[in-house]
Amino acid sequence: MSARGADAENLAAAYLQQAGLTLVTRNYRCRFGEIDLVAREGKTLVFAEVRMRSSNRFGGAAASITAAKRAKLLRTARHYLAGIARPPACRFDALLINGTDNSIEWLKNAFTE
Repeated sequence: MSARGADAENLAAAYLQQAGLTLVTRNYRCRFGEIDLVAREGKTLVFAEVRMRSSNRFGGAAASITAAKRAKLLRTARHYLAGIARPPACRFDALLINGTDNSIEWLKNAFTE
């Protein structure tokens, strides 16, 4: 991961924690892919994808989460949940960071199965 990618994830993790979420793990990896952040909001497990873009020229950060990327995230989340005896309710969020001013747009339930 690039230093810029790590900085974006650090910024997103701090943002979620300030919003009251508890960080569970970072950069969960398995053979299917990687989930940037896993957090808890109450009883809900939140799988968060972090995207930073310095320009909207190619559709911005949200457009960079393609159908193929969403499918990888879903498979990776299923792998993560397989290790939990009683999987909780969960959702997928996206934290979109504007690289020019570090502002964050938090999309809850950014996509579903």
